[in-house]
Amino acid sequence: MLSTSDQIFSNLYGQEGADLSSSRKRSDWDNTKNLLDQGRDWIIAEVKKSGLRGRGGAGFSTGVKWSFMPKNSLMPSYLVVNADESEPGTCKDRDILRFEPHKLIEGCLLGSYAIGAQACYIYIRGEFYNEALSVQKAIDEAYSAGLIGKNACGSDNNIDIYLHRGAGAYICGEETALLESLEGKKGMPRLKPPFPAGVGLYGCPTTINNVESIAVVPTILRRGADWFGSIGKPNNTGTKIFCISGHVNTPCNVEEAMGIPLQELIEKHAGGVRGGWKNLKAVIPGGSSVPMLPKSICETVTMDFDSLRAAGSGLGTAGVIVMDQSTDIIYAIARLSKFYMHESCGQCTPCREGTGWMWRMMMRLVQGNAEIKDIDQLLDVSQQIEGHTICALGDAAAWPIQGLIRHFRGEIEERIKTS
Repeated sequence: MLSTSDQIFSNLYGQEGADLSSSRKRSDWDNTKNLLDQGRDWIIAEVKKSGLRGRGGAGFSTGVKWSFMPKNSLMPSYLVVNADESEPGTCKDRDILRFEPHKLIEGCLLGSYAIGAQACYIYIRGEFYNEALSVQKAIDEAYSAGLIGKNACGSDNNIDIYLHRGAGAYICGEETALLESLEGKKGMPRLKPPFPAGVGLYGCPTTINNVESIAVVPTILRRGADWFGSIGKPNNTGTKIFCISGHVNTPCNVEEAMGIPLQELIEKHAGGVRGGWKNLKAVIPGGSSVPMLPKSICETVTMDFDSLRAAGSGLGTAGVIVMDQSTDIIYAIARLSKFYMHESCGQCTPCREGTGWMWRMMMRLVQGNAEIKDIDQLLDVSQQIEGHTICALGDAAAWPIQGLIRHFRGEIEERIKTS
């Protein structure tokens, strides 16, 4: 269990103010100029050494990602923060934006300087109205205090930060679709290569990071990469905000050490499963796009990238969705299938046609209006979609179905037989 002294987000529940004065009492903006004075290479090296992996779902090394940016580009460079938190079951960034906005703004400054960016854009989900107000207030306070903008923190660096509100499209959570939307175009993913570090926003070098990934950077630099690396497990270091929802007694967001056992996370922080642990049926451990895990695996798996991948799922955004024995597990996944069908941009044929096909087949399984052979056909179609689209939305639509068939095939067959 994470000690209080190791918590990065001490105001995660909004018990204190989110303004600049309150944030400074929590050590935000403490000697930021000294961190900038260490230089770009030092900042990137520290972030690499810390083992910080992207908190948006992919789990790629943040420091390595920053190092891809060209050092002497003739074009402007940009940092883009992905605050388009639209994954069902995920609400961690929302609380950072509401209650710890200055950690994000300071992280934007440090990250922008590290990659040589002259400007940073925070792309926020359109429905996050109050969160947008909170972030904009923090930006205004930082400008007024001389912390960002011209001669930011007295460091001779000019770095501007802008807030851009999206229009509520899930697909804009994909980094290149987000860039398209920022440019005023329809949010549709781009083919890669070229990658954003070479050709990103307005055709210029760009790095896109998740809110949580950027917000932890100032604390890592202040307390040291070794401190961050001492928390969690090898290759899965640091703290993580977990969003626990569903059939638990006290749904919550909680910051914990990476690698905490899933059962401990649920029982210590979410009040346990409704009706007791014995009443657990399955858990989706990383937001709606990763495969679910049955109770037998949930009892031993730990919450980190590598362990969950080995268990046939993923940490994703760490949106833990708990389902007890009362859950119609087939309908639950059918509902997710409808979500991905609705949110597909329609650019790729496997996703455009396949997500609708999978949803219709899932509804037949819900009703028991199918044959046993249809289960294998559904699995085959999901595998034809997986890995065959420009972005990962096709994978996100396929994986929940694959997890259902992998662990609950018997329940699907029983419904078909008894209907």
